[in-house]
Amino acid sequence: MALGFAAANSRAGEAIRVAGRDITLLGPDDVRLDRADVIFSALPHGASIRWVEAARAAGARVVDLSADLRPGNGAPTEGSLAAAPYGLTELMRPELAGADVVANPGCYPTAILIALAPLLQRGLVAPGATINVAAASGVTGAGNSPKPELLFGEVTENYRAYGVGNEHRHINEMRAMIARMGGDMGGDADIIFTPHLLPVARGILATITVPVTEKLVTPLSLWRETYANEPFVEVAETTPSLRDVVHRNVVRVSAVHAANVRQPTLIITSAIDNLVKGAAGQAIQNANVLFGIAETTGLPA
Repeated sequence: MALGFAAANSRAGEAIRVAGRDITLLGPDDVRLDRADVIFSALPHGASIRWVEAARAAGARVVDLSADLRPGNGAPTEGSLAAAPYGLTELMRPELAGADVVANPGCYPTAILIALAPLLQRGLVAPGATINVAAASGVTGAGNSPKPELLFGEVTENYRAYGVGNEHRHINEMRAMIARMGGDMGGDADIIFTPHLLPVARGILATITVPVTEKLVTPLSLWRETYANEPFVEVAETTPSLRDVVHRNVVRVSAVHAANVRQPTLIITSAIDNLVKGAAGQAIQNANVLFGIAETTGLPA
């Protein structure tokens, strides 16, 4: 694939250098959508859907990185965009092949849902359970807009929770997918999600506590079986760290049983690069599936 154009709004007309190439950002109204085979839309939530519709009308396929088409976020229920599949590639691949539009998942949901899927699909999450997630992200997860609370002097040598209260913008997306993946077998679960800000540039590390129906003899066998042929999922014996995943399009996951509790409980840890597998890398992975080319094309494993 070759880059046809790059567009921005407030930065229109600005020259940037990407991968050794000088690129001038166009305004959204100045691009020729009909000259693209696939468009990656990273416009703000609420603004992206209009451009997704315009790109489709121009004949391009679209990978949308906003929340506009994600489950649990009021996605259209009628029209062509209502059928847009959720692009958690490893779990939704059959729905993606040949689609016109894909809703790229959020970064936190990618790390968390990939980790939970083997339990949900087998009905091993205890009915009525509360899944507890504490996940920490680098500052790039907040986007490119300058914010006082993200200045170096505010972030360095600090660590804090944010979005406390279980109302983070990704919670509805995760709740919807937990219900969908679990179905009648394992979708009867709540999730409490508390994000944290790390004083690093990139990466997400999630610690997920899950009450389960039984104690498993070899917990990791579930993840190894589910992701046996997945090039971008690594099942590890030891707890993953950000150094294992930064600049790579992978989810690295591990799981152990919690000791000293009455209810059988698994502690799952997963790590991703929020800018690669959590965003742009996964978008490219989805585009590869759309066009039937090798899924690993152009992606750092």
